[in-house]
Amino acid sequence: MLKYKGYHGKVEFDEEAGLFHGEVVDLRDVITFQGKSVEELEQAFRDSIDDYLEFCQQRDEEPDKPFSGRLMLRLPTEVHRKVFVRAKKEGKSLNEYITEKLSAVN
Repeated sequence: MLKYKGYHGKVEFDEEAGLFHGEVVDLRDVITFQGKSVEELEQAFRDSIDDYLEFCQQRDEEPDKPFSGRLMLRLPTEVHRKVFVRAKKEGKSLNEYITEKLSAVN
């Protein structure tokens, strides 16, 4: 996983084309990049982020930011109650319990 200015890029290798291609993964906007070597790929990733930020600035728009870690969630009352009770039985806050369970998802 590539990292630059708080953004993360996922990379795959296209064997048929003989190049790496990637995408910034934690945005709603689509930012892609590619390169034939690791060095070229890393530079393309950084350039794509910089170009995106400059483009947003030129248009006087706020760039999409990587996820904040905050998640608003609505649950049925009974599910909320069950999760809360389970968290308390394990001596955890609701946030700790849900974070633990969601972190187990691959």
